[in-house]
Amino acid sequence: MGEEKGLEELVVCVGDKKLRCGYTTGSCAAAAVRGACEMLLGGNRVTQVELMTPKGVLLRLPLEEITIEEDAVRCGVRKDAGDDPDSTDGVLILAEVRRQKEPGIRIDGGKGVGRVTLPGLSQKIGEAAINPVPMQMIRKEAEEAAERYDYEGGLSILITVPEGEKLAARTFNPRLGIQGGISILGTSGIVVPMSEKALLDSIRLEMKQHKALGERILLMTPGNYGETWLKEHMKLPFEKNIKCSNYVGNVLDMAMELELEGILFVAHIGKFVKLASGIMNTHSRNADGRMEAICAAAVRTGASRECLLRILDAGTTDEALAAVQEEKLLQPVMEQILERIQFYLDHRCEGRLLSGAVLFSNQYGYLGRTARAEE
Repeated sequence: MGEEKGLEELVVCVGDKKLRCGYTTGSCAAAAVRGACEMLLGGNRVTQVELMTPKGVLLRLPLEEITIEEDAVRCGVRKDAGDDPDSTDGVLILAEVRRQKEPGIRIDGGKGVGRVTLPGLSQKIGEAAINPVPMQMIRKEAEEAAERYDYEGGLSILITVPEGEKLAARTFNPRLGIQGGISILGTSGIVVPMSEKALLDSIRLEMKQHKALGERILLMTPGNYGETWLKEHMKLPFEKNIKCSNYVGNVLDMAMELELEGILFVAHIGKFVKLASGIMNTHSRNADGRMEAICAAAVRTGASRECLLRILDAGTTDEALAAVQEEKLLQPVMEQILERIQFYLDHRCEGRLLSGAVLFSNQYGYLGRTARAEE
């Protein structure tokens, strides 16, 4: 399967195990759009398309459920999550591309694609839950096809997921105010295996390698957001950062086991605020507590009852921080949150490891650092 799709070089090695990478729902949607545009505008039936992902990996993906009409074509691509235990593995992502008289490209989600009902997400209320990078990928494929075939009319694109509504119950979408289906996701277009044991073994191996190179204090980012922020906004050695995913507590334990001196986390508040409640695995399957932690900090700083209720009803941390900002309490609230995060980091480390964190958000930028981060 991997060789056919262009993923043969993308594996995560743990010991003698090789775990396959996969591709995102965003890649599926973009590939389906590419195939539908090729058939609609080029007039040739195709059963496989090539898609260049943002990561720079060229995928070769088969098309399914092809339906060709005079002014519209529909086809789908089935997600392959590789060896990642992803709830959307195997789901079919369909794209219908239709000619329209009005110029421009219109992209929307249909059945099985969630719709945003609360503020604070990348999309506005009422819009389909198609994240920015997949949206860019879809638009790029449509624009390039129109240019390739000298098509000057407009295109209407509808993304649907037949099983999306059922699958959404297994995700965190309802809590985020995304109703009626799954989100079309992906920042790199590629899914990296997240088997818990395999991932922890991989992180531990990487930590050992950094120690072997003489590093005694490690730089950690939970994911892509932290990595990007570190690269673009901080004067720290970006090339030395290690992705720790959701496993903050495990990483601290492994650092003590390896007798390292310290860890500095650079993290988006959306995940890391959970540490202010003592939550050391930040995956949504395990616990949330984001709004409760922000609300507790806001209580300590004298926020109004209206503000506290807005925080508890918020779908994202940026939305909660907006409520705090309106009462000019953002800085004192962040001080409280950072104090609690440092407390729980110190508690986990039992005095055996120096640890600290730098927090940011996409909307508010740099939010602060814990007391021991400077050390």
